[in-house]
Amino acid sequence: MNEIVNRSLVIAQLSPDANYLCRNVFLLAFVPKGHLEWIRYRNIMQSNSWESHPAQLESGIDRRTLLILGGVGMAGLVAAPIIHRAVRPRATSFVARNQHYDGPLATTIRDGILACDFEPDTIRGKRVLLKPNLVEPCRNRPHMTTHPAMVVAAAEVFASWGADVIVGEAPGHVRDTEMALIESGLGEALNEMNIPFADLNYEEVQWVPNRGKRSTLEGLYLPRSVASADLIVSMPKLKTHHWMGMTASTKNLYGVLPGIQYGWPKNVLHLKGIPQTVVDIAASVPKTLAIIDGIDCMEGDGPILGTKKSMGLVAVGTNTIAADATVARIMGLVPERISYLALAADDLGPINERRIEQRGEAWQPLVDPFAVLDEPHLRSLQATENGPVVS
Repeated sequence: MNEIVNRSLVIAQLSPDANYLCRNVFLLAFVPKGHLEWIRYRNIMQSNSWESHPAQLESGIDRRTLLILGGVGMAGLVAAPIIHRAVRPRATSFVARNQHYDGPLATTIRDGILACDFEPDTIRGKRVLLKPNLVEPCRNRPHMTTHPAMVVAAAEVFASWGADVIVGEAPGHVRDTEMALIESGLGEALNEMNIPFADLNYEEVQWVPNRGKRSTLEGLYLPRSVASADLIVSMPKLKTHHWMGMTASTKNLYGVLPGIQYGWPKNVLHLKGIPQTVVDIAASVPKTLAIIDGIDCMEGDGPILGTKKSMGLVAVGTNTIAADATVARIMGLVPERISYLALAADDLGPINERRIEQRGEAWQPLVDPFAVLDEPHLRSLQATENGPVVS
């Protein structure tokens, strides 16, 4: 009740109108102390005591008004959690099934982006960076890296909308980026389509503040092509991960940071905490969009040594957190148990199923649990007690 009265008195100093007071106390009941609005009113409260404004208090508030304010404020505090849940972020996620690398992927990707309410006019004349996963390419393990057909199809879509498209990657396990382009087949595909490529491992960098603040890093060094992008399209291969459980569009953003600053395989970030730095990167880079290669995926000992799992899916989302939560469920994993998704939840995007509007295919019929390593920290992520495991 003291909290209610304090808030009431703050407003009392702003207006003697009891009706105005009631309305604003009701609203203030929903403002968390950490928000700027509360800080502003709190500062007023600290610099203006009851005694310093007796005339205002006499004319603006009496015992009856205080009782009214207390009752309204108490109702507000009771309702606050409900209001908080109502205003948490929502997102859309799109999934298409029966997809093939030699099929009409550009049409699928275009349909998915538009289904998620993306406005193509917003990127006309703007710079779009497509970021595939080329972590450690190998010709006989194409299910480890994003398929070139996906990247070319996405480039076609964004170019048709008038965007200036570039592909960029900082392979996490490979210092020779040219070799990575050759082994993955992406280099040849980009050359055929005259799509430029940026080697993010060795570009000039720009320091930006750490907006995620989950790790102790004060800021991040972003390659020039990343810092100058108007939109970053994260294009991962859908895979299990032997530490994190899964890797998709949010974890894929690790590959926008340069090896010359963070090492191979980004050991500086690992030491600061993988879940924490994943969230920090996602919060600090320019606007992002997810296009997930879930056609041929990886299960088991991912993200490098796992086995192929064919799913035939393409997933799209204008929020990487929500998109990853959706594909996690399809993989038979619980998003709330995946550390970096739980850390990012609500601040960067929703992971609660009820807050993600599904477009295209419903995810439930698509569930086909991915096998994980037989380790306690990975088995605990599975939606069922007897989910598939491998040694």
